[in-house]
Amino acid sequence: MGYTGNDFDMHHNVFQSVALETQAITANGTVNGEIIDTQGYNSIEFVFISSTITDGAYAVKIQEGDEVGGGDMADVAAELILGVADFADTDDNVAKRIGSLGKKRYQRAVVTGSGITAGGTLSAVAIQGAPWSAPVAD
Repeated sequence: MGYTGNDFDMHHNVFQSVALETQAITANGTVNGEIIDTQGYNSIEFVFISSTITDGAYAVKIQEGDEVGGGDMADVAAELILGVADFADTDDNVAKRIGSLGKKRYQRAVVTGSGITAGGTLSAVAIQGAPWSAPVAD
């Protein structure tokens, strides 16, 4: 059966992929998320979910590049970032989102932890919208 929804339903107009596998971040430093290929979409939003965060601060940023393997990744300019998805030790079981208006094909989320002794658990999903062609696959 073909597409029977309208052009404005969200289900047929977004695509999701794992951007940061669920993981305990137990040391200071940087964790790079999965490289997301944005070809075929005009927008991307990263949705982060925390579990228990015992201590530390977790700064979230978005990087972009033109190379498949991410060798040229650089931070998306601040004026092209929508929202803030940083986490503190008081952010247990919270969802936050950050969007990118970056223009390069490949994008990823990056989490930098500081002040961590025990750490916390984070994960993220990339939601791509405004497809060049809809509907997108279920």
